[in-house]
Amino acid sequence: MAASGENYWPPTGRSDWPLTPTHLNHCHDLEREAVSFFAGLFRAPERWWGCVTNNAADATLHALHLARIRLGAAVVYHSAAAHPSVPNAARLLGLHSIAIQTTETGEMNYHHLTHELAHHRGPAAVVVASIGTPWTDAADDVAEIHRRLDQFAIIRRHVHSDAAGTGIPLALTDDPPPFDLSDGADSISISGNGVLGLPVPAGVLVTRRRHATAALTSANRSGDPVDARSGLATIMLWHVVASLGRQGLRERVQYGIDLAAYAEQRLHDIGWPNWRRPGAPAVVLPTPPPDVTARWTLLAAGRISRMTCHPGMTYQHVDEFVADLAPYSVDHPRTYRHAAATREPFRSSELW
Repeated sequence: MAASGENYWPPTGRSDWPLTPTHLNHCHDLEREAVSFFAGLFRAPERWWGCVTNNAADATLHALHLARIRLGAAVVYHSAAAHPSVPNAARLLGLHSIAIQTTETGEMNYHHLTHELAHHRGPAAVVVASIGTPWTDAADDVAEIHRRLDQFAIIRRHVHSDAAGTGIPLALTDDPPPFDLSDGADSISISGNGVLGLPVPAGVLVTRRRHATAALTSANRSGDPVDARSGLATIMLWHVVASLGRQGLRERVQYGIDLAAYAEQRLHDIGWPNWRRPGAPAVVLPTPPPDVTARWTLLAAGRISRMTCHPGMTYQHVDEFVADLAPYSVDHPRTYRHAAATREPFRSSELW
């Protein structure tokens, strides 16, 4: 690991650079192999470009940076359920952002998107599709977003798929919603944590090469806004991809889906309300009492929490968590018990 260094080199291996690497302690070849794997997974065109980033939020910032170079000061449209890093990235780049309303399950409301496109009509638009919202794991439809842009003849556009935690599971399922580069996304980003299980922050960005050309210069060979990325994270990412391959990742994803389905049923058995998107490796539930959360770490915000079944989590963990939660289930509000009994998705008025 002493030779991991930092990556200052173009990850897709451009042979036309007149310069040599800054130093020998780089992992350019490993980065190229890892990113190539994800380019294939997300059905990138023959001419693509990509890189490993410092984290998933940085990958989204990088994508919007490329869009800004190409389109100028376009308005950024994103779901109200998008990760907070999306509007933050737009603000950092000096771009005006608009939050689009969502459906009850967290998917973008395309009628509201149409309304906002009409109201803020301009020569260019950037739309960030949330492929797995932080709480309900909803996925926006990239093909539908393009149809809404077509209604206003917005040719200069960039649709980015923020697929931080859900992109890999969807890519490995049989009938995913339209979300990847073959479905019309101009760029896609994922997290190195979650399914991949990296112990350090990392992300991956893949885009069409023509979108990155303007940002790639001899002074900034990675196209990154900060031009400094972790070599250690790249090595770890490559190791996971090389060790598991597509089949290994598929098995890991399926284990998470099966475990989440088991957790959903166990919570239902004790009358604790919960909701899970079909095929998702995560369960959404009302936040447990402090005595329970003191022992079990959940992604939480106020009254709502999320249990994500990623590597390291077992059926025994689920059983122990449910056993700790069971004594409190009878004291929970009636509306939540009804939601659990009927398997209906939570409504926003109930969750917050």
